[in-house]
Amino acid sequence: MKPQLNDDRNYVLCYTRLPQEEMIYAPKLAHSMHLALSNDGLQFQELNHNSGVLFAKATENEDGTLCAKSLKNPYLFHTCEGGFGVIAVRTEANGEADLQSKGKVLLFSSSDLLQYREIGLLELKTDTFVNDVSCEFYADLNGYLIRWIDGEGNGYQNFIADIMSLEGVTAPEPAQPFSLENIPADIEGILPRNSIMVSKEKAHRLYCKLTVPTNIAIEIPDRVSAASKEDLQSLRATALYSDGTKALKRVNWNTDNIDWGKAGIYNISGEVHQDHYPFPMVFDRADPCIAKWKGKYYFIATNDADQNHTLFMREADTIPGLADAEEVLILDSVTYGHIGGLLWAPEIHIIRDELYIFHAATPGEFLHEEAHVMKLRAGGDPMQAADWSMPERVVKKDGTYLCEAGKTISLDMTVIQWNGNYYAAWSERQFVPVDLGAWIYIATIDPQEPWKLTSDPVLLTKPDYGWANNHTFVDEGPFAIYTGDKLFLTFSSAAVDATYVVGLLTAEKDADLLDIRSWSKGNYPLLTSRSVPGEYGPGHTSYVTDEDGTLWNAYHARPGIDGPRSSGLRRVHFDIDGMPVLNMTEDKDLNPELKKVSVEVIVN
Repeated sequence: MKPQLNDDRNYVLCYTRLPQEEMIYAPKLAHSMHLALSNDGLQFQELNHNSGVLFAKATENEDGTLCAKSLKNPYLFHTCEGGFGVIAVRTEANGEADLQSKGKVLLFSSSDLLQYREIGLLELKTDTFVNDVSCEFYADLNGYLIRWIDGEGNGYQNFIADIMSLEGVTAPEPAQPFSLENIPADIEGILPRNSIMVSKEKAHRLYCKLTVPTNIAIEIPDRVSAASKEDLQSLRATALYSDGTKALKRVNWNTDNIDWGKAGIYNISGEVHQDHYPFPMVFDRADPCIAKWKGKYYFIATNDADQNHTLFMREADTIPGLADAEEVLILDSVTYGHIGGLLWAPEIHIIRDELYIFHAATPGEFLHEEAHVMKLRAGGDPMQAADWSMPERVVKKDGTYLCEAGKTISLDMTVIQWNGNYYAAWSERQFVPVDLGAWIYIATIDPQEPWKLTSDPVLLTKPDYGWANNHTFVDEGPFAIYTGDKLFLTFSSAAVDATYVVGLLTAEKDADLLDIRSWSKGNYPLLTSRSVPGEYGPGHTSYVTDEDGTLWNAYHARPGIDGPRSSGLRRVHFDIDGMPVLNMTEDKDLNPELKKVSVEVIVN
């Protein structure tokens, strides 16, 4: 239920959660800051599916490996500049005391409680562990008073004028241990902290961004002119959503009572069209990709049914037709000597009117898994295996292989076309001499021979947040969404079990994609096991636009915590900021009670 926002009093509560079973809500997820919203400070509604929005970043060890961190006892406060701050105790991943944080607290800043910047550790000039902390700005002191409690329950306080500088903090003074107001919010697993008052505008924005929009109305013109049935096909319904966003929908009109040869006004009815894709769409198919080529749609995916030894393709005139289309073998693990198995994450890409399949494969051993590219011959049929070239292993700009086999693997390579340039983005994992986890890189490619990089690889993201290093340190599966002014790159993180999630990188229209400063990374994932009931471990998303201009997300998830990875399909919505929404289910996308529409048609 949407909270009734008040002009004067709207409250945001921050909290953490009690950990649950590893596959349900592990400590790395529970030990993060969550948010809830209220109009009276008493009844709070959880946001973001009761999932965390702020996570501590991992630190880096001397050998390059990451050391996961979490946080406890976050405290939300207003800054003197009109923004927000969060102060918290940093812990080890599972909540134990963090030796690096002894005598320190972790500080974040935010302008909107959606995107956060980790400022760093603030030293409180003590040699004891901090167990709890709070912070407030006092105008009469022209600075911030930090109150904290040590592990023995003793209270202290420090003063700092410019908290975001992390400098100038006074020595701690003994003080009465602070206590927080009891907030009995009825939210699963909640460990409540403090609430702050925010404006109606800030509260509304939080609600719109951290809940799934719901279809609340359908708009259609009262009267249109048409000379034929075909004229009506261009008439679209406008679906209105709870956050103020819109989406255009095709309508299936019943024109049986129109005499197109006789002028007049006709009242007709119709039903707003909605493609239905039950989950799973295809069992035992992971990392799905759908592409349109010369009027046909093609579906390809990792084949979990045979332990990843084959790649099959489907062809259909429409995207819904792919669900029941015949599968044809395109590649197996015996045809070529250098392709022996682990055929992973195939993607279909069109580069300068040529069709390619990017995929990963190995001669046999896991540690030899590398990115490869196949090309469809001129005039070839995508459904004929013989029309595809032998897979080429990806090479760097100097002609050497992208990764050293046996030490580092590469996979999940995708293509990005942006500002007239072609890029490849992929996941790479070094195992020798130490396992660094999977990191995502980007480089320019030669569009004539797209298995060749033309620039040095640039690191885009590593699994530094708790949701990305849950059970394993992995960022993988990048894929681009293009809008008029932004490039979104979704990626998948954590283990490919029920803890798999989807994160987001964003670049602006004229950005240099090889400059890491051009990219911003979301603090929390877009898609998790809590996003859509019954779908566990969603991830490895890809996107395709249908004949109506609707963007679809092909992804895999599990129908049950231990179910097989299986493919699903869902419409991509865009929120109040034009950011992708990946968890809008069919009932929220189109209210069944609003499907029936009518219009007056003027036939001249």
